This record gives sequence, C-alpha cells and structure tokens, in this order.
Amino acid sequence: MSERTLSLTDEKPAEAGKRTDEVLVGVSPAFADFFSQTITGLSHADVIRQILAGIEEQEVAARVVRIRHSSDLAVVAHTAAKLSGSGIAIGLLSRGTSMIHQRDLPRLSSLELFPQSPLMTLDTYRQIGSNAAQYAKGESPEPVPTLNDQMARPRWQAKAALLHLKETEQIVKGAKPVEVIPQFEQALAN
Repeated sequence: MSERTLSLTDEKPAEAGKRTDEVLVGVSPAFADFFSQTITGLSHADVIRQILAGIEEQEVAARVVRIRHSSDLAVVAHTAAKLSGSGIAIGLLSRGTSMIHQRDLPRLSSLELFPQSPLMTLDTYRQIGSNAAQYAKGESPEPVPTLNDQMARPRWQAKAALLHLKETEQIVKGAKPVEVIPQFEQALAN
C-alpha cells in the first residue's frame, strides 16, 4: 500500500497576484512541515490536492503561500487574500481548520468558516476549493454544507490546543509570506 506525501518547496517571496482569476491557498507555518496530517489523520497531501482540484474544476488558477508570521486562521486567510489577484483566498491551519476570505472584508470576517476540523472530510476540502474559485469568478455559490457535532469540541479540545501550541512554536516573527510549490510523492507504507 502506498501513501501520498507532500513537501512545500519555498519558491520566492509571495507577491501580490496580477491574475483576477486566481485563488490563493494560505497555509500556516507548520503545514506539511512540522505536521503532515490534520487533527483526524487526513494527510496534508490529500487535503491540499482536494482543495487544488476544487479550484481547478472551476477553471481558476491557484497559488499556495506559506504564512509564517502567525498561526491565527483569520490572519493566515486575510494575509493570503490581500496577495490574491482576485482578492479571494483559503486559509488552512495544520489541524485542518479552514476559512474562505476576501481581501475587502475585515480580518475577523470571512465568506465561509469551517471551525470544526474534526468533522472535515476530503470532499469538504474539495468543495471549499470549488466555492473559493466561484467567489473569485464573481459568483455567489451555495455555502459548503458542514457537519455540526456539539461533542466535537469537548472530545477534541485538548488535542487541538496541543496542536495549536506546536503550530505557534513554528512562527517566525516578522517573516513575509513565501510562495511555495506543492510536490507530491508516493511513499510505500509499512
């Protein structure tokens, strides 16, 4: 059996996009670096592949940037949105929490928020990519349906807190966003 792995190769300092038909995917400092999977064990390789596939299905361009100066989802997403040529971006934390953001919105607002990472599926991530691309095209898609489990928070809170602490340790204060190139490989699982 094989498992897909992901490495994000630093390409260059991230610049403001010039294409109005692009979506940026902003990943947190430890995404596909210190961590390789979400809080529930979804591989970062599969998550990013699904998001990019959702964007591609809408015939919109995508770039991936690593936001290194914060582990706060709103900061990651809003920073990426400000760099996106369309003004639309997806913020993604290592544990799987995600948000679709728009450049002109206040940082703590968003187009769509997906706070319960333990309930996220690969299909949800693909739909997030698709919706972000539709927003970039000026459309108004139906919000991505999300599951809600009142017991998810108490069941996962301790692990989420630990993951957030480890993510925060990866912050580089004052670091500028870096454009990264996703590289996927198949690794043999033992």
